[in-house]
Amino acid sequence: MSRAIHHNVAEQRFEWTEDGVLSVLDYQLQHGVMTIMHTGVPEAVGGRGIAADMTKVALEVARDQSWKVRPLCSYAAAYIRRNPGYEDLVVS
Repeated sequence: MSRAIHHNVAEQRFEWTEDGVLSVLDYQLQHGVMTIMHTGVPEAVGGRGIAADMTKVALEVARDQSWKVRPLCSYAAAYIRRNPGYEDLVVS
């Protein structure tokens, strides 16, 4: 990963701007559980691995902070299934 994904704590999201287009991963944090709500990558920059990079950074932040993760976003859930090293973070 070569992207320096920004963690916007105040907005509870991870952000990346590429070619002037903002992509985001939105979450809610309550009681030590990061609920990943939405991963949004506009079509203009789709297919470049941006969603994967943002999801990986979000999961690494969760691990570093000892948070659990609830992946309501279908992309985040699929990413975790494809990368089972993060399954220990998941709560239902």
